[in-house]
Amino acid sequence: MELNREDALRRAVALATRGRRAILGITGPPAAGKSTYAEQLTAELVAAGHQVILVPMDGYHLAQSALEDLGLAAVKGAPQTFDGYGFVALLKRLKDSADETIWAPRFDRSIEDSIAASIPVPPETTLVVTEGNYLLFDQVPWATGRTLLDECWYVDLDDDLRHARLEARHRLFGRSPQEAHERTYGSDEANAKLIAATKPSADAIITLT
Repeated sequence: MELNREDALRRAVALATRGRRAILGITGPPAAGKSTYAEQLTAELVAAGHQVILVPMDGYHLAQSALEDLGLAAVKGAPQTFDGYGFVALLKRLKDSADETIWAPRFDRSIEDSIAASIPVPPETTLVVTEGNYLLFDQVPWATGRTLLDECWYVDLDDDLRHARLEARHRLFGRSPQEAHERTYGSDEANAKLIAATKPSADAIITLT
């Protein structure tokens, strides 16, 4: 199923107003626009009076120091560089313990690290929007997390534009043009191929331009 932004908003409103807490996943390859789209969707829903909170998966990046100790810093963003079990445990709490305030971590790109207990999810929250690379990944623990999502949408973008955005992002955060290019077409592209393979499992496809 393909959704435009208007149809997607109506579908999200239905999730937010069905009478029990729902979790909506937004996934897609690096620089496809899923983070920006998830932020915009959440803001629209909140502006319309709905109790919606955005909880990105990126808060479960392993700490930079841990990645360096494990020899994984060069492939940051790959599945093994996340605390996948921790993320799935959070989804389960969000689903099963809607009567308590739950605190989630967030990823701060300016320091390239996560900050614990930064995002409060109060009991009145009717929809949690989560976004991340591996929400549709069919390996443990990600596959368990998929069962906790009421819906998961895949954000698609032309690869040439996505690559250009990704290189620009890497340069913005301090990498040289050569480093940005190598990262974009190296580890990031390997991750993008893993994520693209999950596209057929999505409940809906959103194409951004």
